[in-house]
Amino acid sequence: MVSHCHVLLYIRYDHCRTPQAALSPYVAGERPEDGVRAIKLNQNESPYPASPSVSDALRGIGPELFREYPDALCDKLRRKLSAVHGIPASRIICGNGSSELITLLYKTLLREGDAVAIPDPTFGLYETVARTFGVEPVVVPTDDEYRIDTRRLAETNAAAIIIANPNAPTGIPLQAPEIERLLQTYNGLVVVDEAYIDFAPESISVMNLIETYEHLIVLRTFSKAYALCGARIGFAVASERLIRAMQKARETFSVGAVAQLAAEASLADMDYVKFTVSRISQTRDRFAAELTRRGWRVIPSVTNFVLAAPPSDGVSAKELYARLLQEHIYVRYFDLPRLSDKLRISIGTDEDMDALLAALTRIG
Repeated sequence: MVSHCHVLLYIRYDHCRTPQAALSPYVAGERPEDGVRAIKLNQNESPYPASPSVSDALRGIGPELFREYPDALCDKLRRKLSAVHGIPASRIICGNGSSELITLLYKTLLREGDAVAIPDPTFGLYETVARTFGVEPVVVPTDDEYRIDTRRLAETNAAAIIIANPNAPTGIPLQAPEIERLLQTYNGLVVVDEAYIDFAPESISVMNLIETYEHLIVLRTFSKAYALCGARIGFAVASERLIRAMQKARETFSVGAVAQLAAEASLADMDYVKFTVSRISQTRDRFAAELTRRGWRVIPSVTNFVLAAPPSDGVSAKELYARLLQEHIYVRYFDLPRLSDKLRISIGTDEDMDALLAALTRIG
């Protein structure tokens, strides 16, 4: 006789034998072991702490913040975002990082069997989440210089197009007029993920176009320039119709009270954000110039990372990655076509980058 427990176990196991069970999950960068001193340049985190205003806000937390449920719609934060960006709060939705919002737009705005056009290479989560919801990714290669071809994306006739701008892992931006031409000629959903926009020229953002184009969604995050990766908070702006649809399906309390408080405090100190962004950009340019001097091929970046290939007559990118790990220096290696000869390197402090350069000299 089969026990009730065994029946439940069988049902649960069998339930997992679905197309989703065969998916490869999105893989984040490796983390150093606890207690190990390391230089972590593999997840595009800020090397500087969040604004002192965030620390001040966190020191003032009382027990009631944890006793009560957080504001489900992040109304206070949305009002602050509205004031900073000049976007009506009714056109803003907050989420547990951009990743939740990416999941939410697939869940609410696309149907199983739809197709989504995605450039290659780009942020791997777009394809992973698409397959989770039965949406077919149509991968459109970038050109020889890794530039995104919006015309080819539109020619797929997919139900949606997702673009990271600037793109990851290349750091290359599309100009706003090119995205607007796409919006004028393509009727499907256009999602522009501006996770790294704070490091790029302000003119490339298309956030100001949401009132003109009803089929545009722009994603932003507090993880990069605001140094709030651990808080897990992002937001999207779009037409009120699209925002209402996404609000209906979101998790009720997906953004915790502490995350909301930290994001609100960071918005009160935009001068600090701009200062740290400027420091990171200066370090990036100096580091990229030094790699170029050493014979590396560096993809021009307007983000807080660079994608670069070591000299072809030296140690391979894969071997450099492994050797740097031995020295507790973490960079990102993608064993993928068009990326396997390169490393993606987040920009740390000047001291971090000098330590990396010294390690590369030792390794040869």
